[in-house]
Amino acid sequence: MSAPTDLSRLRLGTAPDSWGVWFPDDPHQVPWHQFLDEVARAGYSWIELGPYGYLPTDPAQLRDELDKRGLRLSGGAVFAGLHRGTEALDKAVEDCREEARLLTALGARHLVLLPEQYTDMHSGEATEPGHLEPEQWNDLVTGMNTLARTLHDEFDVDLVFHPHVDTHVDTQERVERFLTDTDPEHVNLCLDTGHISYCGGDNIAIVRRFPDRIGYVHLKQVDPGVLKRVREENLSFADAVRLGSMVEPPYGIPEMPPLLDALGGLGADLFAIVEQDLYPVAPDVPFPIGARTAGYFAGCGVGPVRRWPY
Repeated sequence: MSAPTDLSRLRLGTAPDSWGVWFPDDPHQVPWHQFLDEVARAGYSWIELGPYGYLPTDPAQLRDELDKRGLRLSGGAVFAGLHRGTEALDKAVEDCREEARLLTALGARHLVLLPEQYTDMHSGEATEPGHLEPEQWNDLVTGMNTLARTLHDEFDVDLVFHPHVDTHVDTQERVERFLTDTDPEHVNLCLDTGHISYCGGDNIAIVRRFPDRIGYVHLKQVDPGVLKRVREENLSFADAVRLGSMVEPPYGIPEMPPLLDALGGLGADLFAIVEQDLYPVAPDVPFPIGARTAGYFAGCGVGPVRRWPY
């Protein structure tokens, strides 16, 4: 018998990614103050930090900017190439420490680790092989164990691993192998629903097989038509995003209501952060999408969602 669904334990938020932000500084991205203003107007109460340096990194300034808009911080994200060994792990530790200091100063306790892509984020060109040798896989999982324990012990921050298209942990098979090989006490998953579906995986199956390892969620949908073209033409993730591979609900996959039911049945408090991968995008595009998306999830019973003016 499945556990009863309790959607009240899913805390809805959004991220700079849904406003087309992939980098700390880029002329194609909306200014950070526009992002914060529009997120609040769209109805969200929780946000992610986004790439470190996009939002203010002075804790007092960031707290003031969030407070005056009625926003709170759920967590942040860091890229790392842990499969490259000791030097990469050392860099990841320092990068995560820097971000953890800011997160904890604002009361956030989640840090999302994204593996580095083997394709260039701008051009989509391959930068390294798409598979790992056994030694590299071992460096990835042992590095993740070390990094997660370090952040837990030093900051009481939960590190969650984010499977990602065009990385070495992308398909369901690789995700399940990663969870099996890593330390279940400290290493959990940021379930990105769009990236799992993009790679042909089954989100609900992962939730049911590893219920205790789902520590954070990115809510995202993929356009099946664009995905078909991506596979036929062997396109990179950067190309796919420019073609509109990620769409607002309910126009893509995975189907959200049964997935939300599965997450609500975990009996755990979970952040459910909306992401849509819109880089690059015209500055007037994200806000109406973000507002409609907040309304969609409110209609599914997931919140909080505020009405404007807040």
